[in-house]
Amino acid sequence: MAKKKRNIPQQIFLWVFQIVIVVLFAFVLVYFFGQTRTCIGQSMSVTIEGGDTVLLDGLSYKIGNPKRNDVIAFQLGGNREGASSVKRILGLPGETIQIKDGMIYINGEVYLEKKDYPVMTDAGLAEEPVTLGTNQYFVLGDNRNNSEDSRYADVGVVSSKNIEGKVWFVLSPSDHIGLVK
Repeated sequence: MAKKKRNIPQQIFLWVFQIVIVVLFAFVLVYFFGQTRTCIGQSMSVTIEGGDTVLLDGLSYKIGNPKRNDVIAFQLGGNREGASSVKRILGLPGETIQIKDGMIYINGEVYLEKKDYPVMTDAGLAEEPVTLGTNQYFVLGDNRNNSEDSRYADVGVVSSKNIEGKVWFVLSPSDHIGLVK
């Protein structure tokens, strides 16, 4: 059976169409899973070190909500010009968070974390109960005694509109490459 030849304009259109599809696919992939941020400071040590470059998943929170223990990048106070902050979500909308004797209480119950983090020596604003509103999150750095986070007025609770995405992968330096847990 003879193969039907396409004329030149059809071939050019097909090539252009395929190129547009590939470029569009690459854009979506990079936009939703390949945005990078650089972690500044030691507030997330040992999970993420200062200077580490991480990848963000921007799609997860467009189709769902952040969950407890997600590591997120967010804009401090909605300032789109400033550097992103990277912290771990501990408190979810509608919950009441308090820190007493170095322990985290969520809705009056002790929250036992799955990882060993340093005992917090300063409860900050969370010494008194902090009740989160709709679309508000309470975040802490993993290096609990060297982190500026929701315990302090400079950061406070984080609004969902200021969350840029979920940190899912450490891209560099090479000795830190891997998934963020």
